[in-house]
Amino acid sequence: MIVDRSYVAENDGQRERLYVTNAVKHFKFIERGKRRIHQTPRLSELAACRPWMEAEIAAIKPEVLVCLGATSARAIVAADFRLLRDRGRFFPTRWTEKTIATLHPSAVLRGEDETQQARLYGMLVEDLRLVAHE
Repeated sequence: MIVDRSYVAENDGQRERLYVTNAVKHFKFIERGKRRIHQTPRLSELAACRPWMEAEIAAIKPEVLVCLGATSARAIVAADFRLLRDRGRFFPTRWTEKTIATLHPSAVLRGEDETQQARLYGMLVEDLRLVAHE
């Protein structure tokens, strides 16, 4: 997700101020009944989609770049990025001085119980507040 700082700060609802994209342009899944369980992309799949992602970011020229989830963080920051260890801090990247990684909202929903979901949600909100204040 690529976020324009003023959109987050004002929270004015103008979708034009926010650009959302995926690091991998396809997804693979395993069917479990009626559900599709997404699988984590391999590094080769990230590499195959990298030219499109880089072109999008270069065209947008974001002030703030927000990576939602480990896959996007590995694509933007580094292949060895560890989300729970390194989330919630700004990193300089080749696209902007202000890149941050946080949990993907779906990770919150996958929490094992309400307590864990609440903890994960709190982490996500905390990180997004950092973006809003930037």
